[in-house]
Amino acid sequence: MSTVRLLVLGVVRARGEAHGYAVHRQLMSWRVDTWTAVKPPSIYHAVKQLDREGKLVTPGLATSPKGPNRVLYRITEEGQREYFALLEAALRSPDIEEFGAGIAFMQSLPRRRVRELLTEQLATTRQIDADLEEMKAQWPDPGAPPHAQHLLELWRGVFRSNAEWAMDMRERLAAGEFCFAED
Repeated sequence: MSTVRLLVLGVVRARGEAHGYAVHRQLMSWRVDTWTAVKPPSIYHAVKQLDREGKLVTPGLATSPKGPNRVLYRITEEGQREYFALLEAALRSPDIEEFGAGIAFMQSLPRRRVRELLTEQLATTRQIDADLEEMKAQWPDPGAPPHAQHLLELWRGVFRSNAEWAMDMRERLAAGEFCFAED
């Protein structure tokens, strides 16, 4: 899954039309570089790549009194399909970076669907936690460094925390918090 592709498509989709700098500025206002590996050059690269692939289209230029004209982009039908596929994959993902990008755009989907995807993500996260517990139970591995068992506990803590957060978010959605696509 490409987190940067989801973020770029999501911003362009939400804005209707946007130039590369507007996408960059919006993502930086979310401090996306602190919770993902996405950096400014990858944002511009993704915009150009999505345009080449037909996921974005250029309807024209935006004039600017402060500088050169900027190329505007709009999401295509093919881009919409990729956006929703990436969004659903992100909301299922136990990877915190992908999951965070999915949460950023979850309101594009119906509330019921987001709850279903969070349930799938929760099941995956719990399975990973159980797998890590099983690995720990099979310890000691004489070839592993002595601190490796403690790393398993660290990872279990991360996945347990993610599971608690996902359960809480599902409850918030059930209680009607946030506004979703069908609202």
